[in-house]
Amino acid sequence: MSKVVLITGGSSGIGKITGIYLQSKGYKVYGSSRNPEKITDSSFPLLAIDVRNSESIHQAVREIIDREGRIDVLINNAGVGITGPLEEIPLEEIQNNFHINVFGPIEMMKAVLPYMREQNSGLIINVTSIAGYMGLPFRGVYSASKGALELLTESIRMELKPFNIHVSNVAPGDFATDIATRRFHAPVIENSPYEKVYGQQLATIDEHVDEGSDPLEMAKAIHMIIQTEKPKIHYKVGAFMQKFSIFLKRILPDTVYEKILMNHYKLK
Repeated sequence: MSKVVLITGGSSGIGKITGIYLQSKGYKVYGSSRNPEKITDSSFPLLAIDVRNSESIHQAVREIIDREGRIDVLINNAGVGITGPLEEIPLEEIQNNFHINVFGPIEMMKAVLPYMREQNSGLIINVTSIAGYMGLPFRGVYSASKGALELLTESIRMELKPFNIHVSNVAPGDFATDIATRRFHAPVIENSPYEKVYGQQLATIDEHVDEGSDPLEMAKAIHMIIQTEKPKIHYKVGAFMQKFSIFLKRILPDTVYEKILMNHYKLK
């Protein structure tokens, strides 16, 4: 019997590529979008989910259960970027980012867990970010939200072991997707003390995404996790130096690592 997979944020980017790839491997794939009626080229069904709206989450999960009788894999992929000096990012934008990147995945897990527990099986994959392993300048809110999801995964993974439900993180580096176009950018404010350096960094951040890896790498990594009998807690997918930066943070003194980051981002 084909496993039933639900991918949030399945209408574009990593979510869409992963859905297509898993479908090609014989999985029954459902994706989600806030406005699925606007998507006309999806090869798998898209359900209406706004991860900030609990009712939309539970309605979509019930629909899959009604159709398939089970949900085997939840991939919490929906997420949004945010950039800016912490001092200048409006509080409502910070709250919105955490609602999508942290509270949304929590609500998704809460919605599927009763069914997975009844099945005595299930897998949840939370898509985080290599940025979640370190505080990056002008990306602090994003780093914090993805880092929070990393730690939540560690916690709930232990809570769910008695029910034969596995939970893993997969942390991508920079991938060539449309995330930059959907990211909230705090505006570069004229005469702000951050005007010059943030303006320069904004261009660099988007450039890294444009020159990022092929999202198919993430799809293959997620497929590998699904096929693994006992998946690990943490997986990292991306360029060597991006993954190596996590190792360096682990072994270097904090001030040395901070200096490396500041040099990389051309901060004095």
